[in-house]
Amino acid sequence: MWERDGKMYHIQCRKGDIGKYVLLPGDPFRTDLIASYLEEAKLIAYNREHKTWTGTLLGEKVSVTSTGMGCPSTAIALEELIACGADTFIRIGTAGCISQNVRTQETVGGIVTAAVRDEGTTRQYVPVEYPAVANRHIVEALARSAQRLGYRFDEGITYTKDSLYTHISPETVPLAELYQNRQAVWERARVLLTEMEASAVLVISSIRGCRASGIMAYSDVEDIASAVDKSIQTACEAVKLLIMEDKK
Repeated sequence: MWERDGKMYHIQCRKGDIGKYVLLPGDPFRTDLIASYLEEAKLIAYNREHKTWTGTLLGEKVSVTSTGMGCPSTAIALEELIACGADTFIRIGTAGCISQNVRTQETVGGIVTAAVRDEGTTRQYVPVEYPAVANRHIVEALARSAQRLGYRFDEGITYTKDSLYTHISPETVPLAELYQNRQAVWERARVLLTEMEASAVLVISSIRGCRASGIMAYSDVEDIASAVDKSIQTACEAVKLLIMEDKK
C-alpha cells in the first residue's frame, strides 16, 4: 500500500487512527455533521476529498471518512481504510429513485442490498459477472434501526454509474436512446436507487473479506437536510447494533 511518512498516501491516516466501523459519505463537509453523532470525535486528517473523523459509539472506535464523488476515489479511500484496520462500512449519501412505484409519502430513502455495476472501477478488480452484494447483517441492522426510529426506508438494489448527467439529461448526449432505454430496463427490473459509489464499496469489501451496505436519502424529497439527517441517525444506530452483536 502506498504510504508517506507512515500514513496512507491519500487519506493521510495510519493504523490506530481508524475504527473497525466506518461511515462513508461522499461530501467532506458532511463528515462534520456525522461526527457530531459520535462521542469524543476528533478530526484526524483532511487531504483532497478525504476528510476523516474518529470518535466512539458504545465505547468502540468509529470513524467517518469522505470518499469524494464516484467509484475511483471511493475505491482509493476504501483500500486505504482497510489497510488501516477498518472492516465494516456503511455508505451514507443521497441517491435518485428509479422505482418510484414503491415509494410512499413517508419514505425517506433506501437501504442498499446490492448494486448494478455499470461503472469502470470494479471491472479492474473482477469480471462484471461477480456480484456486488451487501452484507446481510448490516442490511438487517439498518432495517431494524430505521424501524426503531420510526423512519421509512425501502430496501433494494442500487444502480451505480460513472456519469451523473447522462442519467439526469440523457437527451443531451449522443447515446441518448441507450440511456433512456436503460432507465426503463432498470425500472422494470425493480432497481430502487441510482448513485455513483455503492458498487465499489460492496465489491471491494467482498473481495477483501470485509462487510458493507449503504443507506441513501432520496435526493428529490422536499426536505433533503432532514432526510440526510435521518439516514445518519439510522446508520449510527445500526453501528451500535453491530457493535453489540460483534461482542457476543
